[in-house]
Amino acid sequence: MNRFTVGFLILGALILGVYSAALDGPIDFYKLYDNPEAHISLKEKKTTADRTASHGYPSEHHYIETKDGYILGVFRIPYSHKLQNQNEKRPIVLLQHGLTSCSDAWILQGPNDSLPYLLADAGYDVWMGNARGTSYSRNHTKLSTENPLFWQFSWHEIGIYDITAIIDYALHTENGQDQDAIHYVGHSQGTTVYFALMSSMPEYNYKIKTAHMFAPVAIMKHLTNALVVKVGPYLGHRNAYSILFGSQEFLPHNEFVMALFFNICQPDFLLRPVCENAMSSLYSGGRVNMTAMPEGMATHPAGCSTDQMLHYLQEQQSGYFRQFDHGTKKNLEVYGSEEPPEYPVELINSMVHLWYADSDNLAAVEDVELLASRLPNKVMHHMDDPEWNHGDFALNNEVRKYVNEPVIAIMEKYELENSST
Repeated sequence: MNRFTVGFLILGALILGVYSAALDGPIDFYKLYDNPEAHISLKEKKTTADRTASHGYPSEHHYIETKDGYILGVFRIPYSHKLQNQNEKRPIVLLQHGLTSCSDAWILQGPNDSLPYLLADAGYDVWMGNARGTSYSRNHTKLSTENPLFWQFSWHEIGIYDITAIIDYALHTENGQDQDAIHYVGHSQGTTVYFALMSSMPEYNYKIKTAHMFAPVAIMKHLTNALVVKVGPYLGHRNAYSILFGSQEFLPHNEFVMALFFNICQPDFLLRPVCENAMSSLYSGGRVNMTAMPEGMATHPAGCSTDQMLHYLQEQQSGYFRQFDHGTKKNLEVYGSEEPPEYPVELINSMVHLWYADSDNLAAVEDVELLASRLPNKVMHHMDDPEWNHGDFALNNEVRKYVNEPVIAIMEKYELENSST
């Protein structure tokens, strides 16, 4: 559960608290009801494409079908309106979000700081993926979200099916047709799915130019997140608890509720202070872009399967980076062994840049370094700021300076060195 999820729950509690206090306090409800600003009129929720277009960037919304029938909503900034480089060859970059997040997370900080805009203005063709089960990827060729079979997937399937589908689609779309590889950036679960894919289907390593892992999560032996540590012993094993919790939607998606939160966080809305108070209770110290936070709360959590969470809890309990544990009987059927196999990360021969930090309680330094020791081609980027944490890779006030610009510089160096090949 990331900060957006926790924030969503806290904001809900605060709203209920406002109305509870109102019932007990000396408030003239007739005046409140008679105030036209107090009436909730839901505005249409904007998509990632709407948000990027509002800043002048060309925006596209693509629907990509995976081999197992899921329909992914993927967004693209094909070129920069500032550069007018639509007729030039533009290197492709795929950005993949974390757990309970979506493509909106990449653009929260606006055109001056967010990675997609900076990449577009640097001459790149930018794609923002959305994993199955998120708010933009809730369709299937045969299954409804009401069917439990729709939710029988973990981040393994996201890597094997979703990421491969997006990579291949981008490479076969106009501009990508004369290219055979892309740059990749993942945050949190966006790194996990990369490791799962590239070790399971190593041929895809040759479709990667550079890969950037923000807060890489694979081995979770030294994780210190209090919630995961407490819940792990109950749900991190195949038992009655995990079976009851498994294969369903986590925090079931509700368009009205999400629209309500989106509207509450609008800058001109009467209850905007409720949203801002929730933000300040979650984030302090001036490290986070508070202007971006309400927008984040309005779009998160974006949905996922409980099996994704169970898989992470299994990793935390076992101390290994391995496939989903179905229980002894099914493991024998699926894997031919009682225990799920480890991912052979030694087969990941693409150039992987690992961006990690001391205060990240979901991606411990020891675990990142242990994973790195098994990767043939890697570059370590240890954040100098001792307070840098998991969420800072998305929302820190200085993410442009310490992460985004260095990442683009690495991509630019690669493109320059390989421009003649």
